[in-house]
Amino acid sequence: MNHQTVEESIKDLSPEDLAALRENLHEQRLFRQEQLRLLGGPVTSRAEDRLRQRAAAQIEVRVKLAASARMVLADVEAALTRMNEGSYGACHLCRRPVERERLMIVPQARYCARCQQVKEAQP
Repeated sequence: MNHQTVEESIKDLSPEDLAALRENLHEQRLFRQEQLRLLGGPVTSRAEDRLRQRAAAQIEVRVKLAASARMVLADVEAALTRMNEGSYGACHLCRRPVERERLMIVPQARYCARCQQVKEAQP
């Protein structure tokens, strides 16, 4: 990605916007790391019989939560890397700027709204 494209991709983001987005991404990173730490801990309960009855469902939920947390954490880490490299805010598909409003809601977004819709419509 050349510097002109990078500069165009973040022209709508003020330094304050970028600082707020970076802070949001750091908070998300800490939350997901803590979530993964807690999900990786042992399951404890005094009612072992009830725990055994629900164990399969609980394990499934924990596995899905951990997978989701790992996925979001990877997205957050990638967004912070893009910020550090100067490529943050450019759509990975069309290379146009990701809308400021979208980044303020989903700071780790890789795609503009249009390309995100196209990706989600694909089977």
